[in-house]
Amino acid sequence: MDPKKVQAIEEWQPPSDVHDLRSFLGLANYYRRFVKDYSKIARPMTDLLKKTEAWNWTPQCQVSFDDLKRAMVTDPVLALPDMSKPFVVETDASDFTLGGVLMQDGHPVAFESRKLKDAERRYSAHEKELLAVVHCLRLWRHYLLGSPFVVKTDNTAVSHFMMQPKLTSRQARWQELLSEFYFVLEYRAGSSNHVADALSRRADLASLVSVAALSSSAVATSIRDRARELLPKDPAAQGLVHLIEQGKAR
Repeated sequence: MDPKKVQAIEEWQPPSDVHDLRSFLGLANYYRRFVKDYSKIARPMTDLLKKTEAWNWTPQCQVSFDDLKRAMVTDPVLALPDMSKPFVVETDASDFTLGGVLMQDGHPVAFESRKLKDAERRYSAHEKELLAVVHCLRLWRHYLLGSPFVVKTDNTAVSHFMMQPKLTSRQARWQELLSEFYFVLEYRAGSSNHVADALSRRADLASLVSVAALSSSAVATSIRDRARELLPKDPAAQGLVHLIEQGKAR
């Protein structure tokens, strides 16, 4: 089994609150029909969703979490690809991450989840959703190229992207890449897009992006403060500032 196909699940960190837990269980519950004794395995975690229960991540919860992750990346949940059958790709994006799942007959073949780069985080919601599609099709190109398949997204604008007449240069590049594939874009309500939605909202990836952004901001602030401190002490720099103020610098 290619480790990259299951990396998004295996690296999933334990939930830190009810919101994170609901996201993980939404993913796991989608495949419950393939997991023997699913309810029994998940019970320590599902008990935490009761309003009468205070948040307390016990060792039993951790065992339950690890067992469900293991179940999702092994047979009979994770399937080997059958090139004679059509694939379905489900994608989603959030403010910080994107995610997707490659499926056949309701079984996952591969999972994907990654954090957005700084520039990508500034994309519109529509473009983030498009990026998720482009990224997943690139990643699974060796499975998808040459055969018809379906891409499901919870963004209505994305579902009409291939017929969109006015495009930015970035969107035009994406459309050219997507034109290599033979697929249909379908809208799927977010409430039923459990797997891709959960993969695009992994709290651990979101926190990594937040920490990176804060660290970058802190470094920039530190550099500016140091520059303000040293500038008055540098005669050459003071001369340059004087020329700029006089409009004589070249």
